[in-house]
Amino acid sequence: MLKNLHIQNYAIIDELTIKFSSQLNIITGETGAGKSILMGALGLILGNRADTSVLSDKEKKCVIEGSFSTAEKKEVKSFLKANDLDETGELVARREITANGKSRAFINDTPVNLSQLQQLSSLLVDLHQQFDTLELTENDFQREVLDALAGNENLLQQYQAVYKNYLSVKKEWEELTVRQSSANKELDYYKFLFGELEDVSLKENELEELETELKLLNSSEEIKSVLSAAVYSLQEGEQPVVQQLKALVNQLNSFASLHTQLPELVQRLQSSQIEISDIASELEYINDAVNYDAKRIEIVNDRLSAGYKLLKKHSVKTTNELLLIQADLEQKLQQVLNIEEMISKKLKATEQLLKEATAISSKLTEQRIKQVKPLEDKVNKLLLQVGMPNARLKVEVKSSALNLSGADAIEFLFDANKNNRFEPVSKVASGGELSRLMLSIKSLVAQSVSMPTLIFDEIDTGISGEAARQVGIIMKGLAKRHQVIAITHQPQIAARADAHYFVYKKESLGKIKTHVRLLDDKERVEAIAKMLSGEQLSDASIKIAKEMVEG
Repeated sequence: MLKNLHIQNYAIIDELTIKFSSQLNIITGETGAGKSILMGALGLILGNRADTSVLSDKEKKCVIEGSFSTAEKKEVKSFLKANDLDETGELVARREITANGKSRAFINDTPVNLSQLQQLSSLLVDLHQQFDTLELTENDFQREVLDALAGNENLLQQYQAVYKNYLSVKKEWEELTVRQSSANKELDYYKFLFGELEDVSLKENELEELETELKLLNSSEEIKSVLSAAVYSLQEGEQPVVQQLKALVNQLNSFASLHTQLPELVQRLQSSQIEISDIASELEYINDAVNYDAKRIEIVNDRLSAGYKLLKKHSVKTTNELLLIQADLEQKLQQVLNIEEMISKKLKATEQLLKEATAISSKLTEQRIKQVKPLEDKVNKLLLQVGMPNARLKVEVKSSALNLSGADAIEFLFDANKNNRFEPVSKVASGGELSRLMLSIKSLVAQSVSMPTLIFDEIDTGISGEAARQVGIIMKGLAKRHQVIAITHQPQIAARADAHYFVYKKESLGKIKTHVRLLDDKERVEAIAKMLSGEQLSDASIKIAKEMVEG
């Protein structure tokens, strides 16, 4: 609950602090006294946006601070823990606005952003302002009413987790399908190119080696002639070089002992003889291997021709570049096959998640439908109580496409004149009727949700007399389980207060400022009497006011 509200340098408020009761807090005052200013200040610590126009003294900062008793509320503790905020017995939300327009928010003296402040305030306070009756005409609010009454919070969270996962996986499946469609357009072309390369089945550096082989084959006769002549000269001629070297070695070896340099030279000649003999043998081996082969020439020419076409087609110069292109094409083809497999998996996952979401949404629908009749009966009973005996609420639940809140289209229908012509609330209910309908619904919803503080800003607009008295009774009933703060112009409602605050203007140092004070029993009676008869108090109005307070 909201224990204290401190306001400093806001609009026409210099500084004030209000300590609230844990039950029904009523705020009254003349029109223009500053009641709406209080709501504006409160709205700042609930996360509303601000501007520098709210500063009373442009040289000072504006500070709004609210102290809340959370009563070990689990959702608040979870929020504080999730956002690394200190847990204390008393939660303090503060908003500061500097003269240059900079706004800062704090929770337990730790800076937070506006979104965090809004999240926290939604767990602490339900602020219903004069024009909030418009949300009664919105389908989301109408669905939220049924969910609150049905206790669907955990089931709805479970559903939304599955549904969001379903949307995510479905999106991935759709993106893969688009990629596949794009890939399929080029698939046949890639297959054709890869097939050409695979048919030729080139090996690393093959074309370059074939070019060398072809040159050898085409020159085989000339090469063989030269090789034969060389072998003949070295080993088989009339004076073979090998034999001549051998003879020279034998001749010089006879005199090797007579000169110190001869043994070394003889050794070198022997090495040359051996080397030339080895060269001759290798030349002879090459000569035997080199043969003119017309069939092989044809094979090489055909293979080179196929290779040259591929080189030209792919605008490259080497065999290895072609092999890289082949590998790239193979990878692209594999990717297409992988996409097909991934699409199959994502489709199965999408179908499974849709099945799960549909099953949970069916439970949500069942739970919501169970609440329709009790909600209609209770609201219609309350409408009778607040002076609308001919009014009827009808709740319509229809099937809809699966969405974030389930598969239901929920519509609140209203008949103000008991003629069985039910129309959407937004079309047929007047402002006053909407206010009383909203109060009736919120009084029921408040019994099902753990909302510590309910704030009503002139929700009693457009009603008076017995209807206002019944609204006061309803608010008093709400205050047994929740802290209620209400701004009202109705004496019948003000008389029900556990704490009555009076807002007034007072001149100080030539400036008009707003003040608030908690009324004692005598002041309460006088304030209510003035609400009944105007500024001129009479014994009759005092008597009636006293009876209203005591009753």
